[in-house]
Amino acid sequence: MRYLPLTDDDRRHMLSAIGVGSVDDLFCDVLASALLDAPVDLPDHQSEMAVEQAFITLAVKNLSPGCAPTFLGAGAYRHHIPATVDHLIQRGEFLTAYTPYQPEVSQGTLQTLFEFQTQVAMITGMEVANASMYDGATACAEAMIMASRIGRRNRTVLSGGLHPHYRDVALTDGRFLGLDIEALAPDWQGVEDASRHINANTACVVVQNPDVFGRVRDYSSLAAACHEAGALLVVVVTEPVSLGLIESPGAMGADIVAGEGQSLGNALSFGGPTVGLFAARQKFVRQMPGRLAGETVDADGRRGYVLTLSTREQHIRRERATSNICTNSGLCALAFSIHLTLLGDEGFRRLAELNHGRAVALAERLAAVPGVEVLNETFFNEFTVRLDKPAEGVAEALAERRIMGGVPVSRLLPGDAALEPLLLVAATELNTDEDIEALALGLTEVLS
Repeated sequence: MRYLPLTDDDRRHMLSAIGVGSVDDLFCDVLASALLDAPVDLPDHQSEMAVEQAFITLAVKNLSPGCAPTFLGAGAYRHHIPATVDHLIQRGEFLTAYTPYQPEVSQGTLQTLFEFQTQVAMITGMEVANASMYDGATACAEAMIMASRIGRRNRTVLSGGLHPHYRDVALTDGRFLGLDIEALAPDWQGVEDASRHINANTACVVVQNPDVFGRVRDYSSLAAACHEAGALLVVVVTEPVSLGLIESPGAMGADIVAGEGQSLGNALSFGGPTVGLFAARQKFVRQMPGRLAGETVDADGRRGYVLTLSTREQHIRRERATSNICTNSGLCALAFSIHLTLLGDEGFRRLAELNHGRAVALAERLAAVPGVEVLNETFFNEFTVRLDKPAEGVAEALAERRIMGGVPVSRLLPGDAALEPLLLVAATELNTDEDIEALALGLTEVLS
């Protein structure tokens, strides 16, 4: 039986009450060109078993990262997730928890957010972090907007090493806020000097480390140039595991750090959900978007937790809101925090070392393949190679051999012929010597 909550009489009564003749009348403000003139070509209703089988049939067509040698990266990375993480986040008190509006009955949720913030601040080298954002791309855009508020300036410089998806989100948000954004050309050769683009109206420069092409950069001199001009430096991190090994953005002089936390505790899940990281200098705390959980004591002197900062329009006057992001990625943030807690300081550093070691082994092996040139002089666990053929066709040919060989740069930045031979390859602790050899042999076959 189909479950239809409303009868025909119910619908007629509701339509009569609001004064329209049919359901179609409710869409009168939608352009006719945007409306379908025929039903969608989908099968009619079926039984639960039939629908389940149909989706299983579709799912088996996917080549899952867990079933093949995988070297995909470009902002989303496959790492081992301890079984403890999923076990704990599926406890009812975590899985069903809602926004902690009432601190007296939300102490567990608030404490986990407080611990998450502490961890994010520590690994980024910053003084304060919020209780997570949606994802790295929206965190990046919020950092840009925050810098414009702080400096009361209108201009942003986006590095050519910034992930194209992050750049596009920043451009979209900036366009509707009237910001002047200069997006620099893709810096696949590693020659960019963003300091040359700073002027008196620049609110911030947004860079990424490691950048989208995998290069690790020291942004200390750029931070100094920004500060000399009264601008802020925003550093984006898409691979948080790198912070276990390379110098933190805070140590380089960053003012705001925006990042993606998916790598810790969160599976790829075909693209989401993920968790945005956001940290800043203490002096900018009141301009931070989202929310911040704080530690205090109650009337009896016992430790307790509260929602210290809520900057969105639901809590304060709309015109004073610093962000319209409506919630945090609570469950994903908890998974991040549990994983990082299980690792500890030493484990986090060791995980980073394993990732870099696997990437070094991969780079050395691929450099020996005819038709493959490793372009990076520095990298963490991801780097760019130039192939003798267009990378997109090579990636498809590798997939036919059940090898997920990397991300063609042309898929991120289409339309530039110089980028067509470039392939991003990433290695994590999950890539074995056999995986690396499979990719090398696959590339040898495809490029021959």
